Amino acid sequence: MNLKIAVLSGDGIGPEVTQESIKVLKTIAEIYGHNFEFQEALVGAIAIDETENPLPEKTLNLCRESDAVLFGAIGDPKYDNNPDAKVRPEQGLLKLRKELGLFANIRPINAYDSLLDKSPLKREIIQGTDMVIYRELTGGIYFGQKKISEDGTVASDLCEYSKLEIERITHLAFKAAQTRKKKVTLIDKANVLETSRLWRRIVTSISREYSDVTLDFLFVDNAAMQMILNPSQFDVILTENMFGDIISDEGSVIGGSIGLLASASVGNGTALFEPIHGSYPQATGKNIANPIASILSASMLLEHFGLNNEAKQIRIAVDKTLKRNIVSVDINKETPSSTSQIGDVIVQMLLKPDETISESHFENIKLGKSVYI
Repeated sequence: MNLKIAVLSGDGIGPEVTQESIKVLKTIAEIYGHNFEFQEALVGAIAIDETENPLPEKTLNLCRESDAVLFGAIGDPKYDNNPDAKVRPEQGLLKLRKELGLFANIRPINAYDSLLDKSPLKREIIQGTDMVIYRELTGGIYFGQKKISEDGTVASDLCEYSKLEIERITHLAFKAAQTRKKKVTLIDKANVLETSRLWRRIVTSISREYSDVTLDFLFVDNAAMQMILNPSQFDVILTENMFGDIISDEGSVIGGSIGLLASASVGNGTALFEPIHGSYPQATGKNIANPIASILSASMLLEHFGLNNEAKQIRIAVDKTLKRNIVSVDINKETPSSTSQIGDVIVQMLLKPDETISESHFENIKLGKSVYI
């Protein structure tokens, strides 16, 4: 298969983790005879610094012309800590989602057996967790009309949803549930918000088309509690933009690190794949960031194009790496591996999936004596 992939590494640790996912994708292409063309472009704070625009037109055009977008991270303290900044890195990502019509964000959350004791939650609570969150991505309060009074003392953000916006992501969530445990949980605040009541009516109506799928409802405050008390009860979570943003970050605690969580943003055209973590500016250039979320996002990219076996092999390689405790400092503070070392080990697992790799070989990789590109 031939794929043109736009690479938007972005800010902070974005370039470092994205480099490892590209390394893995190049290995997959070599093994399976695919041709992946990568082309880089600016986005976020680095784009503001160079062009005064967080999403330059050149970047947007490249994304439109590509089959997929591999995204890193955006954000910089000089903008995050300045409430008066008129132009912000995040505006670039929001505009990109809107321009590409990326209305659905898909975030899998799993509890890896080898990392159960790394989570702040008890082993018996998180064991068996396997859920996926379908978050509506281009509507709601993030995109609604924003107002502030002339004296700066009163502000408002409009949360607005249309029937079409709710319908299209609801069908995706139910179709996903049909291939999983056949349960959809709608998270809303229908006891207070009119938009949530619209969500409930439309989702309930659509659910009748999927008789093999059970539909459940939770208010977002209760859902936040249930995510910690009993996360294994969830299969497919369906929710609006802001609730999905919060719930999915909460879910990152289950696996032991937000550095493990991948995501896909899809619509009717070019799809985007990114780790859900931020730019982590304190770690920039130190080769200590966790690349696994970015690598698993690359796996989701392959799956999106029907390369299911290739995507599965990446997930298997990641799991083997985690079981060998080849992990970054966010998971193992005593004997961490670097960003590039983790990528090298995963590549080795892909190249030689059936071979038993010795401890000395892993030590060589850690020492930089064995590198796989």
